[in-house]
Amino acid sequence: MLKMNDDLEGALKEYLELMEQEAYFEAHEVMEEAWHPLRLSNHPLKNLAKGLINAAITFEHIKRNKKNAGVKAVKVIASYERYKHLCTDDIEHAVLFKQAQHKIEALKQKHPEIFDVLVP
Repeated sequence: MLKMNDDLEGALKEYLELMEQEAYFEAHEVMEEAWHPLRLSNHPLKNLAKGLINAAITFEHIKRNKKNAGVKAVKVIASYERYKHLCTDDIEHAVLFKQAQHKIEALKQKHPEIFDVLVP
């Protein structure tokens, strides 16, 4: 059963596990639960966390393969793309954020038909 976690470190760890299991919607839910307190307190990592939330939803759109899934995925991942530069060595939980970023980049490379303009 999914446990909701408003602790950022715990949420990041659970997010990574869920992303690895391709449970993208659940990963989104876990991060969103942790994001709410960040947003309310105007925490400096709120936008980076929001980017991870949207990245997870991006891959849920692709997984469901619904009509216009690729178009939706490109629109939703824009938040991740806008804030991924905030993932630096000097932020809180840098290792976990970097692991999440690596996972997202690897998933983008698995779908060049959608992310061809975004994949280096």
